[in-house]
Amino acid sequence: MTSRTVGVEEELLLVDPETRAASPRSQQVLKRFREHGKGQRGDLPGPRASTDELDQELFRHQLETRTDPATDLTDTLQQLRLARRTAGEAAADVGLALVATGVSPLPLTDPQVTRNDRYQDMVQTYGEIARTAGTCGMHVHVAISSDEEGVAVIDRITPWLPLVLALTANSPIANGRDTGYASWRSRTWSSWPSAGPTEAFGDLETYRAVSQELIASGAARDPGMLYFDARLAADHPTVEVRVADVCTDPADGVLVAALVRALVERSARSWSDGEPLAPWRSELLRAAHWRAARYGLSGTLVHPVDRGLSKAEDVLRDTVDGLADVLEEHGDLALVREGVDRVLQGTGASRQRTALERSGDVEGVVDDLVVRTERTWSE
Repeated sequence: MTSRTVGVEEELLLVDPETRAASPRSQQVLKRFREHGKGQRGDLPGPRASTDELDQELFRHQLETRTDPATDLTDTLQQLRLARRTAGEAAADVGLALVATGVSPLPLTDPQVTRNDRYQDMVQTYGEIARTAGTCGMHVHVAISSDEEGVAVIDRITPWLPLVLALTANSPIANGRDTGYASWRSRTWSSWPSAGPTEAFGDLETYRAVSQELIASGAARDPGMLYFDARLAADHPTVEVRVADVCTDPADGVLVAALVRALVERSARSWSDGEPLAPWRSELLRAAHWRAARYGLSGTLVHPVDRGLSKAEDVLRDTVDGLADVLEEHGDLALVREGVDRVLQGTGASRQRTALERSGDVEGVVDDLVVRTERTWSE
């Protein structure tokens, strides 16, 4: 079997190491990268990242990195580390630090929109929803053979996406305090009118019709603003899963990429074999996402098979067991089992709360994130 290619996009936060606040200086960082850093591999082993691995985002306190498509997830991990190193060194050159977290722990006192006609129009059209959207997620792209297959996959993976959110929950601290949520980013992001889980489309024609009607209604200005939890990518032949917080440890991101690829592969086979779909109502999917955002892996989740509440660890291990044959075919089973043991020892959310308890203030959380983010490429 030829494995489907995977690509990962990460949104990262720029902070001032003195004030610990988000800093709207992405243009300076990108200028530094383009003039001095582009294409430098340093001494990291493995494949180099894309020559376009850094880009701007909606707000100027954010950067986006991306990997090239790869079938071997060890390549993806190396690309993630290299892209972070590239971004981190460019940020350091202009006096900033790079942080991998879902939201800024300190209040965003002066969010500045990137100078881009599309971004400016988004803020003009969507007002405060757009102005509070400077959050940092991780998007996983998995190759599909056709748009028809992609819609069938989206319909089938939807019940498992709350688990993906729980695995990556990495934004408990926002506006200077503990929000009580493991992923506050996901709650903020859900305010976009096109964001969130989708009921089964059934076929490509319905998917396209719904998309066109959402754009016509003004809920999205263009296909790139169809913020479904899983969607057909606008510019690539992939299904794009968009529910995850950016992970401080890129190995956790690769764990998620492996699980998402296996879910896509299993769903595509199920569709090809004519197996019936077990549809979910959108209300129940929203409830499952709320639990995942609230508790992460520390509580109970809605089980994607029996639909009752189960311990998060049981949902995670049941999912891995159910995907074991596909994961083994991809060569990812050992990576996933090791990753599951790791995240069950502590998630991004729990590590931020530990830093808050240890330091006694939110500035200490930022300091901890700076250190742990830099460690992902420097060690």
